[in-house]
Amino acid sequence: MGFSELKTDMQTRVQKTIDSLKKDFQGLRTGRASTGLLDTIMVDAYGSSVPINQVATVSVPEARMLSVNVWDKNLLKHVEKAIRESSLGLNPMNDGVGLRIPLPPLSEERRVELTKIAGRYTEDAKVAVRNIRRDILDKIKKLKNDNEISEDEQKRYEDEVQKITDTATKEMDELLKAKEAEIRQV
Repeated sequence: MGFSELKTDMQTRVQKTIDSLKKDFQGLRTGRASTGLLDTIMVDAYGSSVPINQVATVSVPEARMLSVNVWDKNLLKHVEKAIRESSLGLNPMNDGVGLRIPLPPLSEERRVELTKIAGRYTEDAKVAVRNIRRDILDKIKKLKNDNEISEDEQKRYEDEVQKITDTATKEMDELLKAKEAEIRQV
C-alpha cells in the first residue's frame, strides 16, 4: 500500500469522524426545532426497536414546534412513550392523529450543560482523528523500515498527515463554535 492509498484512507476516516460529530450535534436540543432532533430515538414497534424515522414522519410546522405523523396509528402510544422517556426532556402532546412537541426555552443551566456536552463530543472526535493519525504514521514508518520509501519521503508524508489532522481539528473547532453560538442564541 503506497502513500496515496494511505492518504485517501485517512481522509475518508477523518471525514466520517467529522460527519459523526455533525450528527451528534444535531441530537443536541437547542430550543429551535429541527427534524434531526429525534433521529436518535428508538421506538418499540413490531417486536423490535426501530429508529423513529421508520415509523413516522417528523416535520417542523413552527420554529419551536415539532410534529410527528405516525404512519401506523397503533404505534402512536409507543412513539409518544419513546419521546417522553428520551434524554431530550420533551413532552409530546397526543392529539389522537399524531404528536405535537413544543420545544420549551432552554434554561441557563441547560445551556451550560449542552455546551459542555458539545465540547465532549468535539474532544471525542479529536481523539478519534489523533488515533487515525497515529495509525497512518505507523504505516508510514513501516514503509520506511521496509525500505519502500526514503527518509525524505517519510518526512514529507508525515507533514501531509499532520496538515490533514490540523485541517480536521480546525473544522471541528469551527463546528463547536457554531453549535455553542446556536445554544446561546435561542
